[in-house]
Amino acid sequence: MESLRWMEARLPEILKDLEAFVRRESPSGDLEGLEAAARFLEEAFGPLEGRLSRKDTPAGPVLLLKREGEGAPVLLLCHYDTVHPKGSFPEPFRLEREKAIGPGVYDMKGGIIALLYALRYAEATGRRLPALEVLFTPDEEVGSPESRPLIEAAAKKARAVLVLEPPTAEGHLKVARKGVGLYRLRAIGKAAHQGVEPEKGVNAILELAHQVLKVAALEDQEKGTTLGPNRIRGGTATNVVAEEAEVEIDLRAWTLEEVQRVEEGLKALKPVLPGARLVLSGGLNRPPMEPTEASLALFAKARAIGEALGLRLEPGRVGGGSDGNFTAALGVPTLDGLGLFGGNAHQKTEYVVVPEIPRRTALLAELLAAL
Repeated sequence: MESLRWMEARLPEILKDLEAFVRRESPSGDLEGLEAAARFLEEAFGPLEGRLSRKDTPAGPVLLLKREGEGAPVLLLCHYDTVHPKGSFPEPFRLEREKAIGPGVYDMKGGIIALLYALRYAEATGRRLPALEVLFTPDEEVGSPESRPLIEAAAKKARAVLVLEPPTAEGHLKVARKGVGLYRLRAIGKAAHQGVEPEKGVNAILELAHQVLKVAALEDQEKGTTLGPNRIRGGTATNVVAEEAEVEIDLRAWTLEEVQRVEEGLKALKPVLPGARLVLSGGLNRPPMEPTEASLALFAKARAIGEALGLRLEPGRVGGGSDGNFTAALGVPTLDGLGLFGGNAHQKTEYVVVPEIPRRTALLAELLAAL
């Protein structure tokens, strides 16, 4: 394809822009780093066709690129925050054999650079594109508290959503993601002197121990539903009967039906020890991204383009959530995983495969044109 040859010829430029972006380290919540990354986006995408606007939020700048075209817009979701604190990598960007390594290079600054060159290609060659809205958000890695309302409002006007998160470890696109629920279960007992009159106390840690086993029993591994009681705390001193204790619970489920079943089970928990009380808080952070006929048709279009580019794409399912979970739950056809191929997301060895950059960027360029 012409687009592949165009991207291959510009691979040195792509790498230069990728390095400049990755070196502007932008961990979630680091407003200085996020501002620097937002300025890079304004410098890179500002000269393109369309109108780039900015909304400052407590989580950092949200940028919106609107490009006119035919029909209802296609929404593209891009987050530029990363999970890596500044200085986590020995070098913010380095090339090692066929890998480009750096914080966020795979998740998902590489996908943003792919979009930059897909749009540049369309302008350089006169390719017609649909109406586009591109959201660049600063808080996806912490649940998108500020961005979610903006994402959902844009999705309600869109005919399709493309998410520039990376593909699966095998290189496949993502049509399904688990929903993510975050809950906190508190046990409240009664303090007493452990040595003098322990019988007057109610041990909240012991109560919570009973409850954690009940929480784990709500799992259904055959359906892929998992519950992680992964953080626990309680008590004040070794000689005081623990008055309070709490556990944080991570729920992952493929369907909303499973989420509802688990939530009902959590709400139905009853204290075991006389005098103990339970308090449950939290809820669904991201709804499941469940495939639909329309989203699978969108995937089929991408798969056909991939075949022409020498890519064998399958419909992937992953346990982690993305902003695509929000749009899919609204019934908007959503296809995820259109970023760059690589691996080791959220690790200090995060990378993208350099020789595959042109092919993945061409896939995005051709899909935009096909829509």
